[in-house]
Amino acid sequence: MTEDEAARFAQMLHHRKAELAPGEPVVPPISLATTFHLPEVQGAAHYYGRAGQPTWDAVETQLSMLENAEAVAFPSGMAAIMAALMVTLKAGARVILPSDGYYVTRLLGRDVLGRYGVEVEEIPTREMAQADFTGVAVVYLETPSNPGLDVIDIAALAAKAKAAGALVIADNTTMTPLLQRPLDLGCDLVVAADTKAPAGHSDALFGHVAGRDPVLMGRVRDWRRQTGAVPGPFEAWLVHRGLETLEVRLERMCASAGLIAARLALHPRVRGLRYPGLPEDPSHEIARRQMAGYGFLLGFELEGEAEAEAFLARCPLIEQATSFGGVHTAAERRARWGDDVAPGFIRLSVGIEPVEPLWQAIAVALSG
Repeated sequence: MTEDEAARFAQMLHHRKAELAPGEPVVPPISLATTFHLPEVQGAAHYYGRAGQPTWDAVETQLSMLENAEAVAFPSGMAAIMAALMVTLKAGARVILPSDGYYVTRLLGRDVLGRYGVEVEEIPTREMAQADFTGVAVVYLETPSNPGLDVIDIAALAAKAKAAGALVIADNTTMTPLLQRPLDLGCDLVVAADTKAPAGHSDALFGHVAGRDPVLMGRVRDWRRQTGAVPGPFEAWLVHRGLETLEVRLERMCASAGLIAARLALHPRVRGLRYPGLPEDPSHEIARRQMAGYGFLLGFELEGEAEAEAFLARCPLIEQATSFGGVHTAAERRARWGDDVAPGFIRLSVGIEPVEPLWQAIAVALSG
């Protein structure tokens, strides 16, 4: 984290201080209101729950401070992705999606965008830098890719896409704005599932879109209001709470992931290990230049499906779950979702457990 980013995070923790009157709660209250006192429309901060409300305001302020850009909250990461794509595409437009990215985004391209007349092309993350963007409306990237953890040079890709007249949307879920800043590197919009590390406790679905073009962000806000894709106030409050500990959780998670990755690299049963923080990883050099940390996700292979499933079942400190970024270390065999990975490929999301007991549990499970 740079000095500027550290200062921004510190300010985020105290973002409500200036508006607090004596005796008011430091923690933002949960506002359940859907209707507001509206004797006249002009000058009202809120007028109807689908357009905005106080608990959203608090978490959007936090997200805006971290992104250094306007942020619009959504009820899930996929709702944010849908909004970003729908406000930048129309029938006949062409979009490039990562073929090795989050599988639900690919399903959205096939089952929704394609049905509405958008031409969808899928390209692996590592090949995007060589792609021809002529005639492309939107380049959508995910770096590191999920689950393969390939990394692309965001600034170079954004410059190439813009030269061809394309907008660039980056899914920054795996990194968060504390570890990677796609808007600073030239992207037009950032999307993220705050369900993951920002909320951090596996108890709230949430997402956001961030950007610095007021016209584009106005379309995003209109999309939310007109489609009703709105978050709940309790979920917003949970994410607000989670964001306040994001920096300290990420510090532990990333440090532990780096240590575990280095040890897995030496284990005789482990093959195909991917972690951008390892000097020998194919993505290391790019990651070193554009990230403030290497993240908490690892990918590796065991011999086959049976071996991977047995390892996951044996390890008492790994939750077998399909999400990531929570306080509990979690993992799953990603081929079961149709990802183009080996049958024994495991995505491991390192949590906040003390690292030595966690490693010992992993080592024992690997030796079983």
